Amino acid sequence: MSMGKRMAAEFLGTFWLVLGGCGSAVLAAKFGGDGNPLGIGFLGVALAFGLTVLTGAYAFGHVSGAHFNPAVSVGLWAGGRFPARDLLPYIVAQVLGGVLAGFILLQIASGAPGFAIDGSQAGAFASNGYGALSPGGYSIAAAFLCEVVLTAVFLVVIMGATHGKAPAGFAPIAIGLALTLIHLISIPVTNTSVNPARSTAVAVFAGSGALGQLWLFWLAPLLGGLIGGIVYKWIGAEPR
Repeated sequence: MSMGKRMAAEFLGTFWLVLGGCGSAVLAAKFGGDGNPLGIGFLGVALAFGLTVLTGAYAFGHVSGAHFNPAVSVGLWAGGRFPARDLLPYIVAQVLGGVLAGFILLQIASGAPGFAIDGSQAGAFASNGYGALSPGGYSIAAAFLCEVVLTAVFLVVIMGATHGKAPAGFAPIAIGLALTLIHLISIPVTNTSVNPARSTAVAVFAGSGALGQLWLFWLAPLLGGLIGGIVYKWIGAEPR
């Protein structure tokens, strides 16, 4: 498959992840106010992120491998599954796809009367944060550890589910459910990143607070991806 088509698949897949996952958080999580049965809450948001990856992987996995996440690309490189020469094109496509989704989400959300982004609030426009911008007020150390560990585990699941000896055809289900579980754990801590493209996509519209903390949501997931890729490369290596 040509690099152009692979980049297009990564662009579209990341676009779908941000529009579906962050869109559910911005538009549907508190629809009608707290306690309204039509609002999906953070359980619904967690499921939405998992469903975007599951459906996106089935749609684009055969084209690009369905990374949709710079940390996944870096982790697969560390695990010996992805060439270094393809990292930059993939990451550029992922970030651009995510930012376009963030822009479109902003246009949709702005159509509601009274909509405004308060960048001083935790989770503003589905952004990630620590300290005062953490949904639960978690410290920078807790946020960093959470993002590193959960991204590392995510890579282990991805590499295991796509291993040649894993059951064929079921990898997107395992990966999507893993991302759902990751959100159930970490929405209170960081509003869940584990994906620098997803964090960047909304931070650029959420204000200076989110942008000022964006470094953590690049560094921690990329480090976690490296750790997960290296660990699985060792665990899953075939005996000589």
